[in-house]
Amino acid sequence: MKFERASGVLLHPTSLPGPYGIGEIGPEAQRFADFLQATGQHLWQILPLGPTSYGDSPYQSPSTFAGNPLWISFDLLMRDKLLAKSQLRNFPAFPADKVDFGPVIQARFAVLKKVCANFAKKASPELQAEFADFCARNAYWLDDYALFSALKDAHGGVPWTQWEPELGRRDPAALAAARIKYANEIRDVHVVQFLFEHQWKRLRTYCAERGIKFVGDIPIFVAHDSADVWAHPHLFFLKPDGQPSVVAGVPPDYFSATGQLWGNPLYNWEAHKAQDYDWWMARLRRIFALVDVVRIDHFRGFEAYWEIPGGETTAINGKWVKGPDQHLFEVLLRRMGSLPIIAEDLGVITPPVEALRDRFEFPGMRILQFAFGNDDRADEFRPESYPAHCCVYTGTHDNDTTVGWFRSEAGPGSTRTAEEIAAERRMILDYLQTDGSEIHWDLINLGSRSNANTFVVPLQDLLGLGSEARMNTPGVAGGNWQWRFQWTQLTDAIRDRFAFVTRSTGRMH
Repeated sequence: MKFERASGVLLHPTSLPGPYGIGEIGPEAQRFADFLQATGQHLWQILPLGPTSYGDSPYQSPSTFAGNPLWISFDLLMRDKLLAKSQLRNFPAFPADKVDFGPVIQARFAVLKKVCANFAKKASPELQAEFADFCARNAYWLDDYALFSALKDAHGGVPWTQWEPELGRRDPAALAAARIKYANEIRDVHVVQFLFEHQWKRLRTYCAERGIKFVGDIPIFVAHDSADVWAHPHLFFLKPDGQPSVVAGVPPDYFSATGQLWGNPLYNWEAHKAQDYDWWMARLRRIFALVDVVRIDHFRGFEAYWEIPGGETTAINGKWVKGPDQHLFEVLLRRMGSLPIIAEDLGVITPPVEALRDRFEFPGMRILQFAFGNDDRADEFRPESYPAHCCVYTGTHDNDTTVGWFRSEAGPGSTRTAEEIAAERRMILDYLQTDGSEIHWDLINLGSRSNANTFVVPLQDLLGLGSEARMNTPGVAGGNWQWRFQWTQLTDAIRDRFAFVTRSTGRMH
């Protein structure tokens, strides 16, 4: 699918400002959409929309179909008369510049529990009818997810493989009894998911009216401890005890001598094929009901994926296994009509992966931070080599901010020596003919002026922030996904300059 020449901003809703501990999808999100409109942007890119669990990563969700209840706007709940201001009187104060996930989750869910308890009494007849319709339309994933969530809470949060065997293996009698026993908790999940979708669709409509499309994100693999795997075990390679027999990761490379062991269960693609890829069909239909374009993380795994035996402690002892390749997308295209997909094609990309991406006209990604190293692919990431049909970024959620990257030093956590960093910095300054004092604007200008149809800048780079604003450091367990911005940082000068760059490079319509 061809994309028009446009630009946008990468900002996860978590990072929006607001008084309730975490970004919400209410008035603050609308205000950010107003900023995008004012600067001529057409894209708002986000990370996966789902609920988070251990580690707070949006890429390890208990459901690939559900929405994140932490983003439900208290302001909108008050407008809909589902929440009284008095019920927030004792809500704790939280830091404005980051998400303190543990206490925030506890405090927000306490509020949502009160909303759920009073929903039947306080919701308008129109809202009640919408709720019933939502539950009916989404029963194919919502019923399993609500039961999974209720059972997980009842078992103290342990993985489903540690529940009673009859619940883990989904014995029909055991599930029927659990649905009765946890009926209230199950209904609460239904209500919360409805409130998320009701508010999200308001925001999406608000954005659409301003010419802004959402670019969503799904990881190719799903979490083992998820409703997806628990409800569809036959679609994954699992042992009789429910543990994965093989898991996902990437092999050893320049950056890691032992590779990356992700631990996600791998798909039994033959089982998916036998069902005409119904599960994938449902997954994509669901995300396209919420966003306009989808970036698929680790796209190369469709052509071939690194299979590691379950129980390994590193990714060394894996092997490449062929994926479904073009057959999956032929079926999805036939059944869905169009696939506005961005292929995350970073890492070890082979000609067959490129052929798969190009066969369906999925734009790939180019990262400006990768254009100046001694890597074999550095030339590909320089703007003069970009095809029009690609998406260029200054950096992604896994990169350091542009200012942080430019100022980085050798040492723990760095994959580069002091000599390599110095050589890269010299190359940057020479290539850009700059003194580096506004390196973030140098890269924003470079990306925006490039031939690429799509240009996206993380908000941290637009604000010129350093490593303290980094969203995620791969391989580091704690402290990720926390960053939030403040409106005082988004100055009129930044707005006007961004609008000028957008207009002068033909990305404003």
